[in-house]
Amino acid sequence: MHIQKETDRRKLDERVVTMPWFVQQFIDYKLPDLSPSTLLEYVRDYDTFFTWLRAEGLSQAESNTSVTLKELEMLRMDSITGYRIYLTTKREGANSRITISRKLSSLRSLFHYLSQIAEDEEFYPLLKRNIMAKVEIKRVHKPKDTAAKLKGKILEEDELLEFIGYILEGYAKDMEKNKQALYSHSMNRERDACIASLILNSGLRVSEIVNLNVDDLDLNNKVLYVYRKGNNDETFKNPVYYREQAKDDLMNYMELRTLRYHTPKKEKALFVTVPNGQKEGKRMTKRAIQAMIIKYAKGFGKPYLTVHKLRHSFATDYYLQNDIYKTKEQLGHASTETTEVYAHLTDKTMSEAIERRIE
Repeated sequence: MHIQKETDRRKLDERVVTMPWFVQQFIDYKLPDLSPSTLLEYVRDYDTFFTWLRAEGLSQAESNTSVTLKELEMLRMDSITGYRIYLTTKREGANSRITISRKLSSLRSLFHYLSQIAEDEEFYPLLKRNIMAKVEIKRVHKPKDTAAKLKGKILEEDELLEFIGYILEGYAKDMEKNKQALYSHSMNRERDACIASLILNSGLRVSEIVNLNVDDLDLNNKVLYVYRKGNNDETFKNPVYYREQAKDDLMNYMELRTLRYHTPKKEKALFVTVPNGQKEGKRMTKRAIQAMIIKYAKGFGKPYLTVHKLRHSFATDYYLQNDIYKTKEQLGHASTETTEVYAHLTDKTMSEAIERRIE
């Protein structure tokens, strides 16, 4: 099991024991098919739902662990409607339509399992009445809508190289009066530029970047071997190719990975950092990489840029030169439906390119 999955599995094991026994049974049932990350989101969604049930008096349980199947059977449509309103208007911050749809889908999966798959000792369904079967969940995450939200918020054409150049040189100029920021930048600029370059030249996800080991890197053939999302075969790594630009940045970083970060031989991680108060290089976390990209994005004048938008930036650029099926394979998408986002994004890119040529 790779690094991110191990972390998510540990968190899942910690959280699932706070759930009723039938949820724990459902999670065990789903473990062979879904990633620990997905199941962790399920558990968080159930925690929100059960907490709401108890607050509304729809469950008499003293804790979420004690919510009963009978209480779920007794729910009415107005209860589910009330929950949807709560998700939309709760004070801590209203959920987006996509988030609400996902939370309801999580509930539907649980209720379906309890009413159609799981059995009691007499071979009867655990849940005799499934209120969630009556709930229609409209699809809100359409490729065209996603593309509309991304337009103007990703890097295009020369900006891909300019952003890498900014990490290497431009950021230091902006921070010339901040000695602490300058020192940190001088220590990490090659590594940070390499991470951004690798995403912008291969389309890797942040979790895939985190999980990379030195042994996964083949500089001669410009390929990395990666555990891809949705692949439950723990022994197979997919080959993912990257462009020449990333090869140069990887070579620059590899020259200093061991000495600058005092990385011990036992540390397999490709991208390392020296945590505060420690002396040896250790694997970077997903949160550290996300924060790093956001820091540079703000200085670059693109504060909405994130790691995932760098992936979108690569995908849009790649799609302009390849078909939807090659783009799907490069990005590791499960279906071309997800990849359709870039068809909508490149409509605008192509039209603007035509106008520039006319001028």
